[in-house]
Amino acid sequence: MRASLIQIGVNQDETVEARRARVAALVREQSAADLVVLPELWTVGAFAVDSFRAEAEPVRGPGARTAEAMSEAAREARVWLHAGSVVERATGESGETVLYNTALVFSPDGDLAATYRKIHRFGFDRGEAALMSAGTAPVTVPLPDTTLGLATCYDLRFPELFRALTRDGAELLVVPAGWPARRAAHWSLLARARAVENQSYVLACGTAGTHAGVPQAGRSVIVDPWGETLAEAEDAEERVVTADLDPAYVAKVRADFPVLRDRVLP
Repeated sequence: MRASLIQIGVNQDETVEARRARVAALVREQSAADLVVLPELWTVGAFAVDSFRAEAEPVRGPGARTAEAMSEAAREARVWLHAGSVVERATGESGETVLYNTALVFSPDGDLAATYRKIHRFGFDRGEAALMSAGTAPVTVPLPDTTLGLATCYDLRFPELFRALTRDGAELLVVPAGWPARRAAHWSLLARARAVENQSYVLACGTAGTHAGVPQAGRSVIVDPWGETLAEAEDAEERVVTADLDPAYVAKVRADFPVLRDRVLP
């Protein structure tokens, strides 16, 4: 199984429409992959909070511009596509507009196979944490040869979410992010930690460029269930990171070193 992470460069001088079209073309170029992953909030930039409301869109139906473009790209490339996340505009119980940081997964047929609303919002009562509502449940996605577990950026700091995903059958943990350069060391450390403790592949896809004045870490990485780095971007430039994964290796590692069997707490 070949996985490709596209470390998108977010330049605030590029319009959302232009970037959407450019990223769709990059996805189409990855037709040799089985799974393609994009970063968090690549349409607007993860720290461009002043643009969230203006650029919010539904994930289905009229106005779902990013979902439509990514569906078409996945279908033309014949790949499973984790399209990163978008600022989702939804309607609350009282009819009010609610925003979510929502990840989208498309099948090779272009069908929207799953969505995941980010549970842990970053900002400490500001930014994303103040503007967006929180998701409430872990999400896994069955693929023909493995099961994806979905998380987004700041979620990486909360191991209990990843344990829940593992409990629900995840063998490949996908983490799109807009992670800042000043905490790049944490990003690399936590990606490997989540792989080791859950004996799963981790595909952590970050952005390049600068979001609203915040330089991004880049350093997208693919880690195997033993914690070995299979491929990694060594900088924050736009590039593709690719590795071949063996879905059967997850079961082998878990059988040879059955640490998950000894869990005491849920």
